[in-house]
Amino acid sequence: MLFSSTFFLVYFLPVFFTIYFLLPVSLKNYFIVVASILFYAWGAPQFVFILLGTVIFNFVLAHLIVRTESRKKRLLLIFSVIVNVCLLLFFKYANFFVDNVNVLLQALHIDAVGFMKIALPIGISFFTFHQLSFIIDVYRGVKPPMKKISDYALYILLFPQLIAGPIIRYNEISDQIEGRNKRFNVDEVLAGFLRFAIGLAKKVLIANVLGREADRIFALPDAQLDFVLSWMGAITYTFQIYFDFSGYSDMAIGLAKMMGFTFPENFNHPYIAQSITDFWRRWHISLSRWMRDYLYIPLGGNKVSEGRLYFNLWVVFLISGFWHGAEWTFIAWGAYHGFFLAIERLFLLKLTSRIGVFFRIVFTFFIVVLGWVLFRAQNIQQAGYFFQKMFSFSTSEAHFFSPYLVTMLLIAAILSFIPVFAKWLSPGEKTAAPGIGITLFRVAAIIVFLIVCISEITSSDFNPFIYFKF
Repeated sequence: MLFSSTFFLVYFLPVFFTIYFLLPVSLKNYFIVVASILFYAWGAPQFVFILLGTVIFNFVLAHLIVRTESRKKRLLLIFSVIVNVCLLLFFKYANFFVDNVNVLLQALHIDAVGFMKIALPIGISFFTFHQLSFIIDVYRGVKPPMKKISDYALYILLFPQLIAGPIIRYNEISDQIEGRNKRFNVDEVLAGFLRFAIGLAKKVLIANVLGREADRIFALPDAQLDFVLSWMGAITYTFQIYFDFSGYSDMAIGLAKMMGFTFPENFNHPYIAQSITDFWRRWHISLSRWMRDYLYIPLGGNKVSEGRLYFNLWVVFLISGFWHGAEWTFIAWGAYHGFFLAIERLFLLKLTSRIGVFFRIVFTFFIVVLGWVLFRAQNIQQAGYFFQKMFSFSTSEAHFFSPYLVTMLLIAAILSFIPVFAKWLSPGEKTAAPGIGITLFRVAAIIVFLIVCISEITSSDFNPFIYFKF
């Protein structure tokens, strides 16, 4: 079920929160679990039992870990990690591996391997990382496992983050789930609803508009591509993926806030980053922190030799790229960012420190845009052709882009770069209690955003969130 679908906005959301606010605190968690199962089953009913099976498996393993001696604890952890990772590898990457083996076999004039295509469970990359966070935190003694399986199921199934994040670590939310004694707060609900409405507007009014143009250009035959079109395709996709994914994160954070949960921020104006290192502190923050704490640091982090440090960075970003999808383009994208992170540590940060903030932002944005071409391209060959045309500096004809598209592109650019000129902007929210004027403004803004977005949704084609396929 999509947050930006008419069914979710008109039916699921009002019914869910009407019942949720009427229920006593003791029943709210149970209701969220049931509603989240229905939410997931709406789009992927055939995978519900796999998801629930992993919940039971990891819950039982976590309790076994805390009850056994140290040597067996490690074996149980390894067993749990292997099972979770193997499920992810099977469902997400089996087709990729078999296809590439068949290409190799055909090159050797050997019959291809027969293999039934495997469907991808929605959100498997995200809920697998949540499961791993839980089992590793329990093993490390950061947090004990939840006593009730329904509370653990809520952590994994909570529908705002179930499909496409943010990736919430177990130790960040366990107390919020088990300590459900917060009273209903109108201001928090309105603030959460406004955050949701802003995210919806980012998705529907900006990302979808830019996405249609990016899809059109990336679908063109290579012969029709030129300098102008290649850059327009790269730029529209650059802003599409940001407003699409950050819009989803805003919606997830807003929905969680309406339920009384606090999610960490997932974006912090990434396109004003002054280096690729800075970019990854601002982009998909929850994934970057997960990779750092559960992969990079266990590999040795910064406490290793210089050569091993660069190797660790490379491995982490190759895995990060592969996590995004079973395509060589994603692996290349991960390697691309890993390369720039390594050379920044070697010498690039020292060089760019001399050119001023504005030029560092422009240079970093240029690197990021080229990376998004790799990310979006259908294959390595198309990415290579795009790069060729982007630096050909020649065009075969004049191009016309609709005023609406150009307007949305300008708005996207302004919203992305305005923090450079308005340093008071931040992703967080003020904690001071709002007055009646602020409350009325929030209500009015929510109504306007919802009316405009629902009107746009009902008159446009189906357009899922980009990160749903990951």
